[in-house]
Amino acid sequence: MPSFKRIVIAGILISIIGWAGLVMVIRFALPTLGPRWLFFFFITLAISGPALPLVAFLNLRFPSIPPAEANVIIRQAGWCGIYAGVLAWLQLGRLLTSFLAIAIALGFILIETFIRIRERSRWQPKEADNA
Repeated sequence: MPSFKRIVIAGILISIIGWAGLVMVIRFALPTLGPRWLFFFFITLAISGPALPLVAFLNLRFPSIPPAEANVIIRQAGWCGIYAGVLAWLQLGRLLTSFLAIAIALGFILIETFIRIRERSRWQPKEADNA
């Protein structure tokens, strides 16, 4: 697992890019197709950035077998950003309900659980070298 300091720095950089891009799109772009996709991209970055240190802390606090590596932490923070983008997309179409938001969250949690179960089934501990 990478150091917590590097994770926090990466989270801050991703957050700055996401929020700055989001402000630029909202303030200076017309709501056509291209800026709309940029809005979803930047909202994903803006939420994934702060989620990165939070997810890393939760994985440190509640360790699992196999231990969470950097790719797992990035994937879980990405799920948070994708969830925010999906909610924003549904809200733009006025389709978002609390039941749907909970159902989508449970779906993402279920997908991540299945991915972690697959990783656990394929994991083999590293053997100590007796040289």
